[in-house]
Amino acid sequence: MSKNGKKRGILQRMLDWTERAGNALPHPATLFALFALAALVFSAIGHFMGWEAIHPATDEVIKPVNLLSKDGIHRILLEMVTNFTGFAPLGIVLVAMLGIGIAEQSGLIKAVIKVLVLKSPKHLITFVIVFAGILSNVASSVGYVLLVPLAGIIFYALGRHPIAGMAAAFAGVSGGYSANLVLGTIDPLLAGLSQEAARIIDPVYEVNPTANYYFMVASTFIIAIAGTFVTERVVEPRLGKYEGEEAEHEEEYDKINKKEKKGLIGAFIAFLIILAIILIGVIPENGFLRGENGGLLNSPVIKGVVAMIFIIAGAVGVVYGVIVGKFKNDGDVMKGASDSMKTMSTYLVLVFFAAQFVAFFKWSNLGIIIAVKGAGLLMSADIGLIPLMILFIILSASINMLMGSASAKWAILAPIFIPMFMIMGYSPELSQMVYRIGDSVTNIISPMMSFFALIIAFVQKYDAKAGIGTIVATMIPYSITFFLIWVVLLIVWLVFGIPLGPDAGIHYTMPQ
Repeated sequence: MSKNGKKRGILQRMLDWTERAGNALPHPATLFALFALAALVFSAIGHFMGWEAIHPATDEVIKPVNLLSKDGIHRILLEMVTNFTGFAPLGIVLVAMLGIGIAEQSGLIKAVIKVLVLKSPKHLITFVIVFAGILSNVASSVGYVLLVPLAGIIFYALGRHPIAGMAAAFAGVSGGYSANLVLGTIDPLLAGLSQEAARIIDPVYEVNPTANYYFMVASTFIIAIAGTFVTERVVEPRLGKYEGEEAEHEEEYDKINKKEKKGLIGAFIAFLIILAIILIGVIPENGFLRGENGGLLNSPVIKGVVAMIFIIAGAVGVVYGVIVGKFKNDGDVMKGASDSMKTMSTYLVLVFFAAQFVAFFKWSNLGIIIAVKGAGLLMSADIGLIPLMILFIILSASINMLMGSASAKWAILAPIFIPMFMIMGYSPELSQMVYRIGDSVTNIISPMMSFFALIIAFVQKYDAKAGIGTIVATMIPYSITFFLIWVVLLIVWLVFGIPLGPDAGIHYTMPQ
């Protein structure tokens, strides 16, 4: 029975079972520690049993590295600290949270939420959150660090379950990773890997960053609608009414006082000034914020987006805090930044063990061996285009549960599948798009995803008992729905032969 007395359906009961089973596991930090130990043990087992695979790009024989050997133990001891401090999401999260903490302590975020709650049509809030999540993956860390917790606050302010809001944002940011209206940093990265793989067959073949743009644009709206449907029809009913401790401290969101209005105007002016400086730096071809060769995608505005979050959030937060009287001196500002760090303690513990596991798994070569072996099984299947592409999606989705980095996985898979599919008459752009679908649909349920530990920490603000099982059970409906919808969309694309992007068709003809 649900909290409202209604009988739960089969799907809801299955998700409840998944959550209980997942949460029956040890604490997430303990689990990552066990994963790290398992990686050490299996590295030794694989080494002594002679496991190996042939690297598709270099023809190098890849064998497991025994991390329980003398050299392995030395490396573990010498690099344990740098594994932690060099873990990519750690610095991203901490730097961004410094700026966000200032904005939050100033009262700016609360005031913005008031305006959002008052002015936005409530029936569109879920769609807006999912849609914003999809767009935020232009620089994916923004969505994880800012939008996911913000969505929880918005839902809470509306009297809805905050975890449902976080789930909607997470689904857009991570599950919608292969959809967008604009190109992001991942597009040229994957295109470069695809081009190198294609040149194994065709030495002059070029893959542009826009290779999947048409498909991405269509996916944006479809995934946003699907994410909204799953949130409101599956996830939110399952969670029921929020009755956590935060609910005891509900605040009034029915008006903005004069001081807050002045603060918001001042913060907006500060934002416009920073925006003007950014535009002056990026619009001219020789602008000081342009990247190498005058590029925008490799500019510090895009690649340094976390620093931009810190500067913008911190600056507008200080302006707002001074105007409303929250910040009377520099000590108040620094206190706001330090208070935001207190909420990150759980995340820091999780990251330490997660970083060790990811490092050990990489050092051992187990991830590469598993990926190559799995790819070999798919290559042996003699089936038609659509079933083959669906199997490739499933393979990519499965490997995503073992390896978190989209570019690292594609660096392994592209030299295998792009040449194979080109020989079969299918374009590198198609191979890349199908891979991206598989990589996206399991992002939201993969503990290997870099920001998974952060999502757990955010959810624990509203449910202290939340663990991996809570996140997986909440996100599985999105994962299944996105998989089905993307498969249908891909089939439509293949049947009608629609280009995937500018000058990027589905088929490929071998040069004579």
